[in-house]
Formats: sequence, structure tokens, C-alpha cells
Amino acid sequence: MELDIEILRHIEHEQRGSYYLLDTEQFRKNFQELLQAFRFYYSETYIAYSYKTNYTPRLCKLVDELGGYAEVVSDMEYEITKRLSIPTEKVHFNGPYKKAEAVKEIILGGGIVNMDDYTELPLILQLANEHPEQIIHIGIRCNFKINDGVTSRFGFDVTKPSFREMLEQLQRTPNIEIAGIQCHFASRALNTWEPRAEGICKLIEDTCPEIPDHIDLGGGMFGKMKDSLKAQFNTTIPTYEEYAREAAGFIAKHFTNKDYRPKLFIEPGSALVGDAMKFVAPVVSIKDIRGKAIATLLGSVYNINPTLNKKNPPITVYSDHCGERTEYKNLDFAGFTCIESDYLYCGYDGPLSVGDLVVFDNVGSYSVVLKPPFILPNFPIVELCNGQIRVVKRKEVFDDLFHTYQFKFD
Repeated sequence: MELDIEILRHIEHEQRGSYYLLDTEQFRKNFQELLQAFRFYYSETYIAYSYKTNYTPRLCKLVDELGGYAEVVSDMEYEITKRLSIPTEKVHFNGPYKKAEAVKEIILGGGIVNMDDYTELPLILQLANEHPEQIIHIGIRCNFKINDGVTSRFGFDVTKPSFREMLEQLQRTPNIEIAGIQCHFASRALNTWEPRAEGICKLIEDTCPEIPDHIDLGGGMFGKMKDSLKAQFNTTIPTYEEYAREAAGFIAKHFTNKDYRPKLFIEPGSALVGDAMKFVAPVVSIKDIRGKAIATLLGSVYNINPTLNKKNPPITVYSDHCGERTEYKNLDFAGFTCIESDYLYCGYDGPLSVGDLVVFDNVGSYSVVLKPPFILPNFPIVELCNGQIRVVKRKEVFDDLFHTYQFKFD
């Protein structure tokens, strides 16, 4: 995505303020490169995109066009797939809470529901009983040690006798097929990926009479980022190829000379969309508070970093200021909210003037989906592709936030 002050200013005027910039070509490139990296080691790899990371419909539809699957964790996200006419058989439903109606639709429509808890078992058995003519394909989300120092709350503890008893009950039901074994761990560290693959392969050997249709290693991968952002992590940022070698390489070796090679699914979110979105905000004011320079932007940390991880995103300042600009040292970019800690970036060195546009990179992960309706409605999302501009989410207005509230109390 080539940017200059003219195109940025044009969009600002059209949208009357700040906006997100969606780079679908970068997203497409990331998708293809990640898939290619895994398929180099294991040709039967598929991507199920994590909707929760950024469920902008334009991206979700692009995933479908690229041959990817939808990984959803709520009936709300499942509704996105229906609005986009994505086939149900390309939907994988995860998460600790699943609305029964969505579970029924997805299973009967040929999709995969990955069971997370024993409370889901009665509904699965009920569906099998009510539809004896149909094979009920389900997945099992499993929880085991990967030496990441965290006790994950997701999935079944595979060490408990009750887990084996549940599997046996499912295997005894004639029209239920355990189609997949899945796991999800939050760590993005490279050294957790082979233990995931090893844990699932061992579980299949110990508990499955037959190799299932697929293995799903979940998400939890770093995406591409500039060196300035990489330097703020206390770990090396792996490449797509390194993740693939650890995970897909192990799977390939394990299933060499086996009767069946299962499909391998991964569920990336940040790895695909992190660097595919930017945030553009004008400088509203610049003040000096007891020797500290602070610039207020039409934007908030909640627009770009709602998890508040204290990292400075890569930034570029664009200006068409005709006069002389002031040179600043250690200036902080503050947000429009009344929260004292609302800073988008700290320690900027360089020229700046009111009206300049600050562009924040790597804001595609969890930004638009976690941004709270706090003080101001959210800003629009504008796709910029090959010089063409398209609004894929309009600017939110008052009624978008308040139409569910009552204003009359007669």
C-alpha cells in the first residue's frame, strides 16, 4: 500500500475525521504465504481464519475466496458466514459457550463443532438420536501440557478418566463420527508448536481407533511486523516458515507411511491481519505541560490497542503544513478520551504541527472488534487497493450505539 499526504487527506475529508485503512492485498499475500509455508512441509494444510481477531466482512469473504475456512466462536460470528453465503461445511465452531441453535445448524449443515466441555454432550447425542440417517461429524478440543507455563481453560483435560469415558460413549453411537481433534493455546512462542502437534498425535494413537479426518492446531502465531515493534518483545518473532517447520514438519514425519494422512488445520488471526490494517488520526492540539510535550489526536489507544499492552506501534507522520513545523523530543501522542492513561504512542522525536496525520501500523488484530463504545462511536474502515478507495464499514453514529436504550420514561 503506497501512501502519501494527498490520498490520506482526501480520505480524511471524505470521512470527516479519522479512519482505519484496510490493505486487502497485504492480507491476501499473508494468507498465501502462510499457507504455502505449511504446505511445503504438509500438503494437506488448510487455514480456518479466526473471525474474532477481526471480523470485518470484507476480510471474511476474501478468506472464502482464497479457499479458507471460517473459525467462529459465537452465533454472532456464525451469522456473518450466513450473510456472506459461506457454505456451512466450511465453518468450524469453537469456544466455551455455544448457542444450541447454531450448533444444530452447523452440524446438520456439514460444518464442524469442536466440543469444549461435557455440558455439550447431551445436545450432540440428542442430534444423533433425532437424525439417525445422518452422520454427525464433531471435533474435540483437547487440553494438555505444552510446557508454556500456563494452565489453559479451553478444552477437555485429556488426563481425566471422564475424558476417555466420553470418547467411548461417542464412539459407541453409530452415527457420530469424531472428525477432528483440536487444541488451542494462547502462547505464540515458537517452541510451543511442536508440543501441540506431538500432543495431538499421541492422543490420536492412544484414543482413536482410526485416524480422524483432520487435526487442528488452533491459532497463536505472531504476524509480520517492523523491526521497531519486534524490538519491544522479549522473544524472537518467528517467521511463517519457522512455525510451519515446527508444526507441519512434525505432522508430516508422524504420518509418513500411515494408511491415512489427515488434513491439518491452523486458525491464524493476528498472523494474517495484524499488518493488514492501519489507523489514521489527525493531530488536534499540541500542548506543553510542565516541560512535557503532548499532542492530542482524534483517536484513542482503544482504537489501536484495546488490550493496552504498552507497546509503541510503528508510526509515520504525514504533513502538508506550509509553514515551519516545530521539532519535538520525547513527545507523547494522547487520545481524545478523558482517561489519564490514554496514550497511543510515547516518545516521538521529530517535526509536528496541528493538522498533521499520524498513521499507526499493525493495528489489524483485535482493534475494531474490542474497541468499546466509549465517549465516541468508532471510525470507518476504508479499503485502499491499487489506488481504488472503498468504504467497507461506515463511520458509526449516535443511533448505532443508542438505539437499544430507552429514552422515554412515561
